[in-house]
Amino acid sequence: MAEFESAIETRGLTKSFGAFRAVDGIDLRVPAGTVCAVLGPNGAGKTTTVRMIATLLRPDAGTARVFGHDVVREATAVRSLIGLTGQYASVDEDLTATENLTIFARLLGFPGARAARRSAELLAEFGLEEAAGRPLKHFSGGMRRRLDLAASLIGRPPLLFLDEPTTGLDPRTRARMWTTVRELVGAGTTVLLTTQYLDEADELADRVVVIDHGRVVADGTADELKATVGAAALTVRVDVVELATAEALVRRYLGAESVLTSPDGTLTVSAADTATLPELLMALRAAGIEVRELVLAPPSLDEVFFAITGPGRARRVPEPA
Repeated sequence: MAEFESAIETRGLTKSFGAFRAVDGIDLRVPAGTVCAVLGPNGAGKTTTVRMIATLLRPDAGTARVFGHDVVREATAVRSLIGLTGQYASVDEDLTATENLTIFARLLGFPGARAARRSAELLAEFGLEEAAGRPLKHFSGGMRRRLDLAASLIGRPPLLFLDEPTTGLDPRTRARMWTTVRELVGAGTTVLLTTQYLDEADELADRVVVIDHGRVVADGTADELKATVGAAALTVRVDVVELATAEALVRRYLGAESVLTSPDGTLTVSAADTATLPELLMALRAAGIEVRELVLAPPSLDEVFFAITGPGRARRVPEPA
């Protein structure tokens, strides 16, 4: 699809469910041959937006085009140009990996021999050859996600939607998926990626779009978005049992309203002014809290995300499945 500059273009895209407006006038442009990461809190409208562009939901208002084709008036043409890997595997657990891929290929119009050949190619490409004859109910979560991605690539679509494709995967499998995405883009595929992992967006995306309350609230490269924050990121790791006390001290001495905490005892905070950092360290010591790690780093997408979406924003109703 080299003749098109944009793989995706939306204007005023809107979708409501009853009185709840899930997507509220989204304008989006994804250049062909790039990775666009869509970030946002749970219920921000990410999945609903993807489903409209992928012709699975009809917009209430606005327009969306995929390589110049309108997603409503030319839905069949759009479907021939896209692959979709959703949050949950769309494969049959009682069938083998080969049987799943072969069925998808036949549904796409591949004749028998070609369907079998394409299935074998994808199993090899995703490192699933040894498990080809095994029912999927015996697969690990990572193997199922790889097979689901393989199924979305049977027809070599020029546009691939990845809706939180690495959720729940171990770090090694996530890294393998990242490599696959880079290879696809290198071969000319355009990828629209929704993710909860900010490091994933930082690693893969040419452009990052942040959606909140159904609207685009930020759009730019990762570096451009980081530059809007300005503040450095302070990471402090303590014993998990001291996490609440440490968080209170960080808020007090750094004047921080937003503190990201992790189950391993790590706190991350945007530190615009580090002049009081020595006082914080003395307060932690006085409270008997051992600082196991302290890192002051340039802004990350974590800081961008918190600065743009804000921790005190009203929670939204979860998006329909």
